[in-house]
Amino acid sequence: MCFCRPRWFWCIYCTIYILMFTLFLVSIIFWIVISPSSVKFYITDASLTQFNLTSNNTLYYNFKVNITARNPNNNIIVYYRRITAIAWYKDNDFAYVSLTPFDQGHKNTTFLGPVVFEGQSVIKLKAQQLAEYNEETLVGIHNDLAVDLDVRIRAKFGRYKSSRFNPPVVQCRRLKVPLISNGKSAPPFSVTRCSSGAFFTDRDADAGAG
Repeated sequence: MCFCRPRWFWCIYCTIYILMFTLFLVSIIFWIVISPSSVKFYITDASLTQFNLTSNNTLYYNFKVNITARNPNNNIIVYYRRITAIAWYKDNDFAYVSLTPFDQGHKNTTFLGPVVFEGQSVIKLKAQQLAEYNEETLVGIHNDLAVDLDVRIRAKFGRYKSSRFNPPVVQCRRLKVPLISNGKSAPPFSVTRCSSGAFFTDRDADAGAG
């Protein structure tokens, strides 16, 4: 059965279509103008004053790092609402530290630290990893240490402020950290850049889309 829709129907249809297209176009232009660059994170210093693994797989540790976060953008403010630093050794997470939330303005570098991981934790190393640990202990430099930053933020793009979201986890991997003990001198730590991925995207939204 064929029938003709009234003129008002087509007017409403065209209006909605134009509004949706305009909104989409404005969003693209806005994102191009803002063109956000990811926040850059660095481990600027790291040291161990204790890193002792016992025969029952208990790791006693005192691990300290200094971190800088650089917001390179001219028109984006970042509001860090939750920051959790996670320490790893050879695929084992062994310590968590909650950092103080803060706001980061345009073209701003913020110093985080010293972040101190101290205590004990049970970890399980494979045979090869245990051999590497013993060799590193003799040399006085432990490899394969890592620090992740799990953050929850809001961002202000110009006049628009986003809702809270979780960016990709910041990963500071393959840290070679000197063990300082008995007053012995240790080689300096090499500044290491972390991977922050597409920092202004929501990792949970990406996971849902997948």
